[in-house]
Amino acid sequence: MSVVHRLTAGWLVDHLSFINQCGYEICDSFAHPGGVTRNTSVTSTEDCHSISTFAATPSSSDGPPNGPGDAIETEGKRAKMRYVFREEFFDISKPHIAAAPEEQLCPGCPEDFFLGFLLILQRRKRKCVFNQGELDALEYHSKVRKLIWEGTLHLVQEGLKSGFLHRSTAKLSCRKNNGPQRIVCGLAELCEMAKQFPAVNESDHQAVCVLEEETSNAEQDLLSCVVENSSNCAKIIVLMGQKYLVPPKSSFLLSDISCLQPLLNYKKKYDVIVIDPPWENKSVKRSNRYSHLSSWQIKQIPVPALAAPNCLVVIWVTNRQKHLRFVKDELYPHWSVKTLAEWHWVKITTAGEFVLPLDSLHKKPYEVLVLGRVQGDVKEALRKSEGVLPIPEHQLIVSIPCSLHSHKPPLAAVLAEFIKPDVECLELFARNLQPGWTSWGNEVLKFQHIDYFTLLQNE
Repeated sequence: MSVVHRLTAGWLVDHLSFINQCGYEICDSFAHPGGVTRNTSVTSTEDCHSISTFAATPSSSDGPPNGPGDAIETEGKRAKMRYVFREEFFDISKPHIAAAPEEQLCPGCPEDFFLGFLLILQRRKRKCVFNQGELDALEYHSKVRKLIWEGTLHLVQEGLKSGFLHRSTAKLSCRKNNGPQRIVCGLAELCEMAKQFPAVNESDHQAVCVLEEETSNAEQDLLSCVVENSSNCAKIIVLMGQKYLVPPKSSFLLSDISCLQPLLNYKKKYDVIVIDPPWENKSVKRSNRYSHLSSWQIKQIPVPALAAPNCLVVIWVTNRQKHLRFVKDELYPHWSVKTLAEWHWVKITTAGEFVLPLDSLHKKPYEVLVLGRVQGDVKEALRKSEGVLPIPEHQLIVSIPCSLHSHKPPLAAVLAEFIKPDVECLELFARNLQPGWTSWGNEVLKFQHIDYFTLLQNE
């Protein structure tokens, strides 16, 4: 299970375990005449023998496959293979920045936060001059600090007792990260190129592209409609020569915000919508790591058209108070969403330490989630809320973060208490896929790249 421990304060979550439970099992690969091997996939159940073909690639008779996505010739012999996410991306054994002794404020006395903070400034000989944004951040941190400290402490203690976390210094990780930290897969650029494709007649165009058996899909098909893997098996698709794993029972739309119509044409109404917007800020502009959207652009996302009655909306927010106020005071009211709670994702090491000092002036070891519900038909809302728990005001999601930038922890397991089973779920600005969800974004397959996975084979 991806939820390791559940306490009153929240959840201790195993992100890596969640990924590997998504069912990345690939069927056999058969050698075919004519110098071609086929990459195929099948369900993990023993009684299923359906085979799907995604790409034809030249075979090599004089050497091993070139990588984890290449076919393995077995001459009629069935080989069951499984992909697992590379463990090294979750091998966070030490804090990114260790807390200095003077920064280790009294954890049991959060009311002394500002006194201790002034002491830090004095020792660093920094002038106590802050802009309004910094003052707002300090005020917010002083309010949530005790909740985050105490809740994380209790969850970490449980993790240490169970052995999920370990504080042994005798066994420091020496594993090398053989996988690329940043794979240049060009998905955003591909979305830009797709705008130059010939226009498709709307009346002739289907809203869904199903990954069928024994077929190969054109890039134009994959970029112009929602792609579904409705089978119980993982599949491999190829875009611009790059291979991506698609988990079972998942669907996605690869496009940018200017091409959302296929998602609306999909004609699904979602009971859960998770949003991770590319917030505009100075560091993003400087790094040019990814494109960002203004507050005005984020308001144009057609959440009301996608949301079912009583839909639970969850949005990731940076620690800038400007963005938090925007979500609660402008964005949610604009979408007819009522704010219910603020949760926090707390990032820890394998030893249970904060990845950054809790009272760091620059970055915090936590991020904010704002949860709300779409307001509408009262009777429908009551019907949908029967048998599920109300959203609590404050909860923590504590996990070891992925070292890959912006790889957020899964919310499916922690939200399960507050939604009915088998509801429709949507993630906007997603960078990975998960079973049972529809995902959209211009990098929606980013962390599905096959090089982020290791191939296991059991004959």
